[in-house]
Amino acid sequence: MPDRTIVLPLAKVIIAAAWADGDLSTDEINELKTMLNRLPQSVTRKDVPYTAAESATLDIYMAAPVSIEERARLVSELQNTLQHDGDRQLALHAIEQVLSADRVMTPEERSALDEIQAALNSVDLSIFARIGRLFRSQAQSVSGPNRERYLEDFLNNRIYFQVRQRLGLAADADLGVSDEAARTLSLAGGLLAYIANVDKKITPAELQNLIETLKIGWSLSDTAAALVAEAAISEITRDIDLFQLTRAYGERSSAEDRIRLLDALFAVAAVDGEISSAEQAELSRIASQIYLTSEDVAAARMRRQSVA
Repeated sequence: MPDRTIVLPLAKVIIAAAWADGDLSTDEINELKTMLNRLPQSVTRKDVPYTAAESATLDIYMAAPVSIEERARLVSELQNTLQHDGDRQLALHAIEQVLSADRVMTPEERSALDEIQAALNSVDLSIFARIGRLFRSQAQSVSGPNRERYLEDFLNNRIYFQVRQRLGLAADADLGVSDEAARTLSLAGGLLAYIANVDKKITPAELQNLIETLKIGWSLSDTAAALVAEAAISEITRDIDLFQLTRAYGERSSAEDRIRLLDALFAVAAVDGEISSAEQAELSRIASQIYLTSEDVAAARMRRQSVA
């Protein structure tokens, strides 16, 4: 019977394989979730669910496409866990099953399947080879992007995680500001996108205004401002938790940061010439949740009116 240690590495490769064509169909998502939920039981023959940490790790791979380079790293991790032929057969069957879930295997999925099959079939399962892999697995044998470095951000600052995905996972890729400033900036971008989306739609004019507000208010390049806006909108339109967003921003920002953000929020809300009652209510709610007063809101409104 396969060992429990194979479950998490295999689950990650299954998700990576499902992303082979850059998209997850509804059938693939449903099959993927069903298979991942059953995987621990298929290995242990007992109802042993994923731990909270394991579930979060799988969620981070479900959140965005997995590149070929990142997939190669995950396959290498899986190779190092194989102990017996039963492990290999379980892995091969599970990966092929999820790729054929929608009954159509794209060329990209076929290529990924062939690549993974070749990699797993190449593993020497003799006792001496297994001992060798045990020692080699202490140092990663295949380097590649590793989004798990950003797991805490995925859990607590999803917009910054999406920014990292768009920048690439390379440690030296940045927005022209420090990592800590980028995290706070991402939260600010999320609140700006939230106000733009109060009516559940973001027009091209609102998007452009959001980009310009980020560019001018936070001294960003055109590319960096557009990237943060895109990441923020992608998360906001998924019904993000506003309280979590405001709490995180309030904890990371200075009083000066909050006033600057409030002015920016008014600018975004007023892009169509007037601030609706719904937008006004949300502006007041956000202000109170980031430790600003009604007097701060009134002052920001007056400043906005003076430039209108």
